[in-house]
Amino acid sequence: MRIFGIDPGSERTGYGCVETDGRRHTLVACGAISALAADAFPQRLARIHRELAELLTKLRPDCVAIENLFHANNVRSALKLGHARGVAMLAAVEAGCPVVEYTPAEIKRAVVGYGRAEKHQVGQMVKLLLGLDAPPSPHDAADALAVAICHLHAMPPPVLRTEVGVAVSRAATKPKTWRQYRPPAIG
Repeated sequence: MRIFGIDPGSERTGYGCVETDGRRHTLVACGAISALAADAFPQRLARIHRELAELLTKLRPDCVAIENLFHANNVRSALKLGHARGVAMLAAVEAGCPVVEYTPAEIKRAVVGYGRAEKHQVGQMVKLLLGLDAPPSPHDAADALAVAICHLHAMPPPVLRTEVGVAVSRAATKPKTWRQYRPPAIG
């Protein structure tokens, strides 16, 4: 399964694509779409949309995970961030990908284990989880990869085939209480 994560921003939008086999996650691509300082805001949005659309067409993910707007320093920056999220979602929908959203705290909790983790902690955990030599740079790319990893961790467990051919989810095979536990048969 291939998940494309987006960390939206009006000046720099991070993206990261992760592939998993259910056990290991591997990096497919990551980076950031940077706006030119001379560009007007509408041109920045057009650039974000155009480049994300190209990436989604090229990488063909199964799903797009995007960071949800939680709070911003002021109303103006919140509106700009909302516009950037909107064009990112539009690119995903036009590519035919389902879109899921996660708050910054959910993402940090899924990747670092602490909802108020700092950016360098997120980068280090992304590095460890993907087996990279160094944390992804810029931090927007690391954040986008964290969004994708968050979705991978939030997905339901894969379906296993039992001996009789009936599909059973991995969660259904685990006992919910100690009374339901049965040791495996020996021999």
